[in-house]
Amino acid sequence: MEESVLVNKAEKYLKEISNDSISLENIDNFDNFKELYFKLEDRLNFLVNLKDDMDAQGYTTPFTSLSRYGTKAVAEVTLDEVGENSRHNQIFRMKANAKKNILDRVKSAIDSHKIAIGHLKQFGYVKCDSCYKKYSMDEYGKRDAKCSCGCESFSFKIKKEATHRLEIIPYLPLSGNYMVLMSQFSNYGRESLKKVLNILKQERKGVVKTISLVIRFKDENNRLVRKNVTLDSEYVNNYEEEVRRIYGSRVRIEALRFHRTKPAIIDDKHARTALAIAYVRYCEHIIDNIKDEILKRRLSDFKRINNYDDIISEFENQTPDFIDKYDVDAIEAWREAKINKKFQEFNYLDRFGNMTRSLKRDLKIRDNIYKSIFVNIASCLIMWDMFRYYLTTSNNSRKIDSGPFPYIRVELDREQRKVFQTTFTKVITILNDFTDIKIIPVNEMDLLLYEKFKFEKQIKNSNIKFNHVALGAALIHENSDMELEEISNAFLINESKIRKEIKNINHIKNPKSDRSKKFLDLIKK
Repeated sequence: MEESVLVNKAEKYLKEISNDSISLENIDNFDNFKELYFKLEDRLNFLVNLKDDMDAQGYTTPFTSLSRYGTKAVAEVTLDEVGENSRHNQIFRMKANAKKNILDRVKSAIDSHKIAIGHLKQFGYVKCDSCYKKYSMDEYGKRDAKCSCGCESFSFKIKKEATHRLEIIPYLPLSGNYMVLMSQFSNYGRESLKKVLNILKQERKGVVKTISLVIRFKDENNRLVRKNVTLDSEYVNNYEEEVRRIYGSRVRIEALRFHRTKPAIIDDKHARTALAIAYVRYCEHIIDNIKDEILKRRLSDFKRINNYDDIISEFENQTPDFIDKYDVDAIEAWREAKINKKFQEFNYLDRFGNMTRSLKRDLKIRDNIYKSIFVNIASCLIMWDMFRYYLTTSNNSRKIDSGPFPYIRVELDREQRKVFQTTFTKVITILNDFTDIKIIPVNEMDLLLYEKFKFEKQIKNSNIKFNHVALGAALIHENSDMELEEISNAFLINESKIRKEIKNINHIKNPKSDRSKKFLDLIKK
């Protein structure tokens, strides 16, 4: 396929995606759920094939071909040849930019579809009406909606206790238009986006990937040779022995450098961006619905604040005809005079021309609400979802399927867990009071995750069958002073199931019988 044809094909398909809006209406109905799931899956498959075609045609490194059309002359050339060479260079650079940009958009669209499908997978599954065998939507599709027992009748089951937030799906950059969506954020939305990206980019402590050495030794002809050598991370503690084994005992190391890799919590740029955009856009929608009610309770005069904003917006973009449009200072002075005149009409200024105390206080309160609450809603929400995902899934299940968070680390180290040290108590209170979202303010989430990962190692070779959602809830109960009922409501799971896992935790951590102790010793080995 020609390069221009492939670019046009990708752009046309991404435009079709952008024109097709996502609806979550009656998503708990199996027909609606199935239609959305397989539509997204078909799109994902098409996008992946597009990316493979682009990789095969060198879209990953589109600028390498420019080196042969550079401006460095090997011999004397005429002025016409130099001009023609420059034009050719510009044409090839434009084509290379087009390749890079379209591949970037396709990668973003792929990760966005993976996120959407991951949330849908967590949301529901099907169950055979005859033999009651359970199938994920992947398995259901591969089997052409037919059970292994031959039955073609299924019931749709919703996993209320699983970690999913379908509401973010319509806000994902499904057409790869993440740059456009980022440009549309409000001021507090841009600040919120930075905070969410910083959470997802939190890196673990560097792990040595390769070792670069500059060595000097004498070859077979007794000539002094200097050479650059690269060793794998397995030689981090014995790199000297390894180079001596290969190049002889008289080798000398002149320079040494360790190359470290620092994987982030979400170890993919496009997945991080897509998740951050979706959560922030979704939270902006939440804020639009609740901000008036919150401000009415906190401000002394809510109507006055709205009128204040209307006056500002009325004049901030006006330019009078009698002032030169390039005279910025004069335009700003005119706007300020008009605004102040309006303020005086509504008694927003005192006789000295200063803003009244009560208005100034309300503006400060509103600004504080935006900075301390609204900006942190997206961070609070995604932290809670990731915390819940780690707490309610097993190590093996995270290895097999990353669920709603593609490219998420299976386990977090101390550095990565630092982001969970912040508890957005005020934000949680607002969400619980003004929305249907229910979050519990868990203190020291980072230490709870440490306990979870440590416990997973303890039960690695155990045959005990755990309910991992109940296990996560049980670990919160065992490591905090929270009531069981409160945890049960937040995790949407029965208290009896949590109590059962509390017993399992105690059985593993504090074995009573000698037989249990021997069994646990065997597990540890």
